Amino acid sequence: MRLAERMSRLGTETAFEVLVRAKALEAQGREVVHLEIGEPDFDTPANIIEAACRALREGYTHYGPSAGLPELRQTIAEDMTKSRGVPFNANQVVVTPGGKPIMFFVIMALAGSGDEVIYPNPGFPIYESVINFAGAKAVPLRLAEDREFRVNIDELRSKVNPRTRLLIINSPHNPCGSVLSQEDLKAIAEIAIKNDIMVLSDEIYCRMQYEGEFNSITQFPGMPERTIVLDGFSKTYAMTGWRMGYGVMPEPLAAQVAKLATNVNSCTATFIQVAGVEAIRGPQDQSYKMIASFQERRDAIVKGLNEIPGVHCLLPKGAFYVFPNVEEVVKRGKFANTKAFADWLLQEAGVAALSGTAFGEYGEGYLRFSYANSLENIGKALGRMAQAVEKLG
Repeated sequence: MRLAERMSRLGTETAFEVLVRAKALEAQGREVVHLEIGEPDFDTPANIIEAACRALREGYTHYGPSAGLPELRQTIAEDMTKSRGVPFNANQVVVTPGGKPIMFFVIMALAGSGDEVIYPNPGFPIYESVINFAGAKAVPLRLAEDREFRVNIDELRSKVNPRTRLLIINSPHNPCGSVLSQEDLKAIAEIAIKNDIMVLSDEIYCRMQYEGEFNSITQFPGMPERTIVLDGFSKTYAMTGWRMGYGVMPEPLAAQVAKLATNVNSCTATFIQVAGVEAIRGPQDQSYKMIASFQERRDAIVKGLNEIPGVHCLLPKGAFYVFPNVEEVVKRGKFANTKAFADWLLQEAGVAALSGTAFGEYGEGYLRFSYANSLENIGKALGRMAQAVEKLG
């Protein structure tokens, strides 16, 4: 089969590859603790499930507008206005099957051959994948441990040039759990305005920040008209399998993104959108309980990792991931790289994790664990990892 050249530029998401290998071990009778997938282990709240069932019974089984149902778009605009303190309207909202289509559509709409897109590295792998697929140049912005995995403003400034069309930021951050401060965001906003750059702000974990108030770059003057906010329902409401995300952006761009949605997926399932209205407008207590549980698990896994010789881990301020430094262990075990160590950890200890390099070249020396699992399983994983590392001498 002869494939188009652009397919060679398309990457993947390693978490699903590791999941397949872990499931293969389980099929052989091995017990595996899954800390590789970024998915809440809680069920979707009952009121949201009931809203979807009711919508099905009421006939929400047909096509809807490509940009989303008017009621959901208005609900999202009102919620964004309240949470960000900036006025938004329904015409700025595009609802998609998950958050990834917003990344894809926005990058395809704004960047092409000869253009450059700056993205965080380590960072969500789909950023780099889609930039390359679009034919643009992917420009990595290193997030370093000595800066708590926050953007180095001077380095960002040095990477901007007349070809820069888009800057991607993510806070709270996957995989590092870092959070951009208000000062960071202000400096980024100044760079974007001065150089006339659009910003894709991935805020999918905005309700999972454990310290301080969440800040969005849209809160700075001049930024609402040049920012695309990516958010969704999968993390906050444990709705990963429902596949529903959204982007909030300037109206002219929203019209173009909706056109891309028409060409790719027609629309997001209407009964799921009705459930989305209930998620935002309904009780939030289950979501708050889930986030409190994640904070308890965060504290436990960070403490346990820091007790393993050769491992040290910063305390993440958001999301549900830790990004421990395992460079010393990799060297001690004479592994070729961190991926080899992660593969060994799965085989030797039955602990599924991701190599930091699954999130870019600057992830070498780190692992990513998702602590969206029970305290019991986290404790089991830590014990197994400690025993395995001890065998390395």
